[in-house]
Amino acid sequence: MVVDQATSWLDQPRAIVATTTLPIIWLANFPGRISHRVGAVFVNRGEMKNRIAALEAELLLLKTKSEKMAVLVAENQELRNLLGSAKKRADTVLVAELVGINPDPQRQQVTIDKGSVNGVFVGQPVIDSHGLLGQVVEVSHFAAQLLLVNDPSHAVPVQVTRSGLRLIAQGAGLGNQLELLYVHASADIRVGDNLHTSGLAGRFPAGYPVGVVQQVEQQPGQAYVRVIVQPVARLSSFRHALLVFTDKEPTQVAASEGGR
Repeated sequence: MVVDQATSWLDQPRAIVATTTLPIIWLANFPGRISHRVGAVFVNRGEMKNRIAALEAELLLLKTKSEKMAVLVAENQELRNLLGSAKKRADTVLVAELVGINPDPQRQQVTIDKGSVNGVFVGQPVIDSHGLLGQVVEVSHFAAQLLLVNDPSHAVPVQVTRSGLRLIAQGAGLGNQLELLYVHASADIRVGDNLHTSGLAGRFPAGYPVGVVQQVEQQPGQAYVRVIVQPVARLSSFRHALLVFTDKEPTQVAASEGGR
């Protein structure tokens, strides 16, 4: 020990011994290093699985929120369109929301969330941002039944915008279609003509869009032609609608309720 501390005579032998014993030390530590690395691999794989599961759950949540946001954006746009359509017209309107659909395929009826407490009345016209939806046929305290224009029992006086020809449009009962009644073969009507309410009969105010002529079928020897009309209102996809008030008394009731 004195020689090692006082001189450098033992440095060379010490280096030789260290070099000789290094493989032995490495082999002695090899199982421990392998065990540590294998354990780390399994730990990392477990952590990765947990992390992947957490990311998948987060992705599902974000996707759900995104879909819900898309629905809210579409609903907000629909309401904006309704309000924009209402501003263009002098009639007082009330926004109603669809809450039910008649399951009978032969009846094109829906339920809205406005009733007699809001001034809703039987025969009241109903529109969306595109055109005429139908009319109210039944009213309860907090809800009302709407008969859509494509129902076979629904008819509305219309006028061809281009020619001024006055006709009656009735629901065809087959999908979103209307049919013009008693159109003479010589009538000035063609595919692409726009139809709007004529205001006759006093139920529907004049000027509301109803549909576009989609097909004119003329058979040889027949005095009348069959005219198919595509409604402009979104009959199968609307979520909100406008109840049109043309009577003074219902208008006042609606205004008071809207103020509340």
